[in-house]
Amino acid sequence: MQDKTKRALLLVNPKARRGSEAIGPVTGRLEAGGLSVTVESFEALPEIARDIVRLRETADLVIVCGGDGSVSSAALAAVESGLPLGIVPMGTANDLARTLNIPVDLARAADVIANGQTRRIDVGTVNGHAFFNVASIGLSAALARGLDPALKRRFGRFGYALAAARVMRQADRFVARITEKGQKIETSTYQIAVGNGRHYGGGNVIEASASIDDGHLDLYSLEMKNVWKLALMMRSFRSGTHGAWSEVRTARCIEFDVETDTEMPVNADGEIVTSTPAHFKVLPQAIEVFAP
Repeated sequence: MQDKTKRALLLVNPKARRGSEAIGPVTGRLEAGGLSVTVESFEALPEIARDIVRLRETADLVIVCGGDGSVSSAALAAVESGLPLGIVPMGTANDLARTLNIPVDLARAADVIANGQTRRIDVGTVNGHAFFNVASIGLSAALARGLDPALKRRFGRFGYALAAARVMRQADRFVARITEKGQKIETSTYQIAVGNGRHYGGGNVIEASASIDDGHLDLYSLEMKNVWKLALMMRSFRSGTHGAWSEVRTARCIEFDVETDTEMPVNADGEIVTSTPAHFKVLPQAIEVFAP
């Protein structure tokens, strides 16, 4: 158990998919584990970093109750403050929790934090915005822009499926230039995704051998002629073997640059955070997180 003097700053997003669930069992488990808990609620993602900066002198650790986008919004402020980060998964996909083997049961996730075991993991950045799972341009960014928050809260993953079908019907390839280790290639693609962790998109795997502490990023680009071929590829995305398809370009590096002919939005862990041109890089072992 943690030392009784440990002070936990608990940030709660009531708008998350499971944000309406009672926070009482979470705080109860944390306090039973010897933590003194201060609860702070937030409604907009930029508030998270501001709260950490404002309250960091009053805390020994930060806990984020929310989805992947909420946790990523806390990343750089937690890195700069030197505070370890706890995760209570309240989102729709909870891919970071899946990567770290954190239970989706809220009380059990709180137990992981109270037990005090941590590990250091990488943080990905795109144009200075942090992501833990994946950042992408194209299909998934269009999905993030078009997903009605009410639909997301009401239907969860099924809401994603409804929005995805609409995006697929309207999808077009775009011209992109990818720079890796000083070498630039031009391609026509439906999506470019850059992964830092292992899981994304509700359990897909960015690359079969990827892990969140391997010190590099994994890129893939979907260069098929017909977007509906993705339906044939779905099983390989679940296992991270999509690079075996000839229409999928893959690369592994610590930095990538992506330019597009027209400015395009960039989706990082489910949130639109910036636009192209996009500079991706990894910060190895940058943050300490509570994990089993």
